[in-house]
Amino acid sequence: MQHKMLINLVTGSLAFSLFIFGLSMMLGGNDRYVHAITQLYFLDNILSQIHAAQLLGGVIVIISAMLIFQHSVLKKAAGIGLFVLSALFLLSLFSETRWISSLGGFPVIGSGQGIIKYFALLPIATYLFLRDKLTDNQHLWFNFFPVALVLVWIGSMKFFEFEAKGIETLVNHSPFMSWMYDLMSLQMASNVIGIYDLFIAGLLAVALAHQSKVLVNVAILGCGAVFVMTQTFLFTTPGALSATTLLTGTGQFIIKDIWFICNLLIITWIAHNPSAQHTNQQYSSVPVES
Repeated sequence: MQHKMLINLVTGSLAFSLFIFGLSMMLGGNDRYVHAITQLYFLDNILSQIHAAQLLGGVIVIISAMLIFQHSVLKKAAGIGLFVLSALFLLSLFSETRWISSLGGFPVIGSGQGIIKYFALLPIATYLFLRDKLTDNQHLWFNFFPVALVLVWIGSMKFFEFEAKGIETLVNHSPFMSWMYDLMSLQMASNVIGIYDLFIAGLLAVALAHQSKVLVNVAILGCGAVFVMTQTFLFTTPGALSATTLLTGTGQFIIKDIWFICNLLIITWIAHNPSAQHTNQQYSSVPVES
């Protein structure tokens, strides 16, 4: 794969996921999603949940559009927008509503499971727009961080009963995973998924640390399988898609895993092209090939 193809693939995947996500928010797919945001920034007395969701969704759609335009000013604005969007949501982790207080609060994460996924946008935006600011090795580990974070953190939650029950609908309706409930209990199946997530994240860390291309390939495929499998839930899980809002809250949670696929694509490129020299010019959708 050429570097130009990588950039276009990452940009296109990112723009598509943001467009669908933002549009579904504008259409009322999950108005409660921004409740913690409006509270944290003291906007709950100014904007209703509906209006806040419409406004935020509109901004996300605009960012997705600017990502694919050729104009350098729009591209710069898209980059800034990605960083601001990520920070806006990630700061909401300070809200008590993101944690399950009945289970001790932090680090037992509740609605924050969808919020920590915004960490994935930071290294993607950095690679697309500030590529020359970091070394290849720094980009490599920066993109590794959100992948490992979500696999280890959410994977660890699989050992809790609430999480085992929370993924039951996803697994039970999946033609690829429902067989697990035929062979093991609800909790055991969740434990197995959690063990896999933890193992494959650890394997990727070892592979990158030892610069083993064989292990990197295995680990990337293993991690990628998690996020690709998640995307199939959009079509197999009842209620994930909506005729009126495109995505429901469940669908919005699922589609964000495309961002981790982008992280993995960047990791794969750098791991297999360690001496690649990137242009110092600002990102363009038709970049100079490395």
